[in-house]
Amino acid sequence: MTFGKDKISFLQLPTPLERLDNLSKELGVNFYLKRDDMTSIGGGGNKLRKLEYFVAEAQRQNATTLLTVGGAQTNHGRLTAAVAAKYGFKSAIVTTDDYPGETSANLLLDGFLGCSVYFKPMFKLSEAVEIVKNELESAGEKVYFIPLGGSDALGALGYYDCGIELAEQLRAIGLMRPHVFVTAGSLGTYLGLEFARLNRRLSFDLTGISVLPRHRTAAEYAEKLFGEIYKTYMGTLGFNIDVPPRASQMEINENYIFGAYNNAVHEVREAIYLMARKEGIFLDPCYTGKTFYGILDMINRGEIEKNSDVVMIHTGGFPGNYAAHHRIEMENELREFMKTDSAI
Repeated sequence: MTFGKDKISFLQLPTPLERLDNLSKELGVNFYLKRDDMTSIGGGGNKLRKLEYFVAEAQRQNATTLLTVGGAQTNHGRLTAAVAAKYGFKSAIVTTDDYPGETSANLLLDGFLGCSVYFKPMFKLSEAVEIVKNELESAGEKVYFIPLGGSDALGALGYYDCGIELAEQLRAIGLMRPHVFVTAGSLGTYLGLEFARLNRRLSFDLTGISVLPRHRTAAEYAEKLFGEIYKTYMGTLGFNIDVPPRASQMEINENYIFGAYNNAVHEVREAIYLMARKEGIFLDPCYTGKTFYGILDMINRGEIEKNSDVVMIHTGGFPGNYAAHHRIEMENELREFMKTDSAI
């Protein structure tokens, strides 16, 4: 129990913290990867740590259906559906995206898991959620709603736990103050780590790499969400933060968005290929590919010093490589590796 909140512990933890020797030599830094892609359900990924808390709360409320939201290719939706299947819930995803024209990547896996995906491009997200929730409740379901990316005060506890876990691993291998990088999308993962770092005075620096454009800065949104975390847990046993951090105190780099969310970007694909060819590890073009490219660029610019200790948290998302707009670009770029006597 963390700050009075229960969770269902269904993950095999800790996830590995690996030194990537080939990349370390290539880049001139000590490069480590925290393998949260290796969590054990539904293909793995960071959202599972959050879902340990959401499932416990859904069980407490005697819910029958887990309802969440996201893009058509939401990793969070896939993992929500996987956990729902394991724990006897029905699952549903609401998206305001158009149907992409094919059932591939995460959408295909949603179907494997028996998850209903509602496409509502004519509605605002809040309106679409209300329509689907009412429909499900009219059919007799008791709905438990999980927000976008699992990013609220409850979901943040999943990465509060991860921050403590990571700090223990760093201490065990003698890394005194490494620089930790993590993708910043809906911000719950970043803020959970920042919450742990501040509350437990953990010895690492933290930078989020933003992957989607916003009307205001990502740090301003992070300040608001951290305020909700602060109000939720202040006064509980173990809470040690006097004042919530301001936007100016949180490090979120917005230089690697490339103008849109989940867009196909050549430089990001090159970063994905580099990780695969040096370490045999797969990233994705929406989240971890942008984060890794950002790290590479900061090393090249001298913003990350040579011989420094760098940790990247791998948040999963591998199915995203099979979404049509990414897959087609990759197929065209990688055609040279297909050795055949017939035309391709």
